Amino acid sequence: MKNDPKDQNKFFSDEIIKWYENNGRYNLPWRNNVTAYKVWISEIMLQQTQVKTVIPFFNAFVKKYPNLKSLSLASEENILAMWTGLGFYKRAKNIFKTKEIISNNFNNRFPKSFEDIVSLPGIGPSTAGAIMSIAYKKPYPILDANVKRVISRYEAIENSPKTNKKLWFLSSQYTPQNNIFEYTQGIMDLGATICTNSNPSCNICVLKRKCKSAFKVEPIKSKNKKINPTKKINFILATSKNSVLLFKKLEKSFWEGLWTPYEIDESETTPWNKTYMSKDKLNIKHKLSHIDLDLYVDIHRHDKKFKIDSNAKYKWIEKKDISKYGLPKPIKSIIESL
Repeated sequence: MKNDPKDQNKFFSDEIIKWYENNGRYNLPWRNNVTAYKVWISEIMLQQTQVKTVIPFFNAFVKKYPNLKSLSLASEENILAMWTGLGFYKRAKNIFKTKEIISNNFNNRFPKSFEDIVSLPGIGPSTAGAIMSIAYKKPYPILDANVKRVISRYEAIENSPKTNKKLWFLSSQYTPQNNIFEYTQGIMDLGATICTNSNPSCNICVLKRKCKSAFKVEPIKSKNKKINPTKKINFILATSKNSVLLFKKLEKSFWEGLWTPYEIDESETTPWNKTYMSKDKLNIKHKLSHIDLDLYVDIHRHDKKFKIDSNAKYKWIEKKDISKYGLPKPIKSIIESL
């Protein structure tokens, strides 16, 4: 006689809930005084970014913008400034777009229906499900990387884009009607701390008795490290005693919407012809997820600010105010050292 699928599903969810109650990561800052707003900000920050990296950015963000009311007053520039160093800046732009929609269409209150939430910029079904289940305690499935790994191993099916539909179905089947808060947090934590990508701790996993992959996961063989292409960029950074001349990148690129020095081809001249008092040249290597940057920055020190003849969006920014603007991390570091 075959086991009742409902019993199988109940075993899965019950064990995860019990495990979470004793082993959950209660110390994560977005799990204190839970609100839909905090879940949203944390979920967006955690996209493609590790928890340990996100924590200080999340703490700083919610300290400055503790709720939607305070965030509603923020400009896109303000949000990008808070994002400097976190990367994947499109996420910050989506936060700005989303808070504008919430302000205009939802009376500055975070929507409470899945359909409204999933329609917001940067929010997919899994993020919407996390907000519904964690903030509103409604039984909605999620399917982030950790959950995919737990379910695919438990069922011994391939974890790949072609099985995504199957994994969503299974996630929905396993999602309980009760204790949804504990279950959702628990399955994410189980994947992050026990059912890890390499060398999972099957011996202490609460699902091992029925997991079809328990003790069968082969250690991930080290692959030849992917070599990213290298992009060389030349900058001219004009600086006066207290200010720096920066330009806003408007073209589609990895730093779209951020402020940088004037980017120049080696054969090109600057849109200004000003004599500088002294010059330094820096070379900085900076790695992004998909490309390595080889940055050459000529620092031209001028006695005073000047106007330039250019259609580019530019401004002289006081050095003491650069934290108010969205800058790439290496550029901000250079300016802070001046």
